[in-house]
Amino acid sequence: MKSYHYSTNDAEETMQIAEELATCVTPGSVITLEGDLGAGKTTFTKGFAKGLGIKRAVSSPTFTIIKEYLGNLPLYHMDAYRLEYSEEDIGFEEYFEAEGVSIIEWASFISDFLPEERLEITIKKVSETERVLQITAKGTSYEDILEQLAGVKGE
Repeated sequence: MKSYHYSTNDAEETMQIAEELATCVTPGSVITLEGDLGAGKTTFTKGFAKGLGIKRAVSSPTFTIIKEYLGNLPLYHMDAYRLEYSEEDIGFEEYFEAEGVSIIEWASFISDFLPEERLEITIKKVSETERVLQITAKGTSYEDILEQLAGVKGE
């Protein structure tokens, strides 16, 4: 299991890492996002969407659970926050197996439905503007994605 840490000093840098990651993913990729309220999960997703060529404004799907965006690859943006105590299967697997990329905020709330192989991102708020992103690959295809990202980042 490979893991990288990235420090960012503002929202734009967080979005830049996400945008670069979007150039490394493949159809069917699953990315989980964890972090406290206000850590930057939706900010990260906005940058990722930009990297996929999505022109539409991205917002948190807290009340709708899932929002779909069309770009170079479809983006399935999920927010599991309201599902913390739910055991209802609302068809996540259909998205995980589709030809797009799934990003799940508060993924720990639906851990029983997540695929074993995925990219896990934890965003820690260090200060009002500074964040630390820990990106962990679970599975060899995700290790390849992490290696590509490191190459893009020049590490």
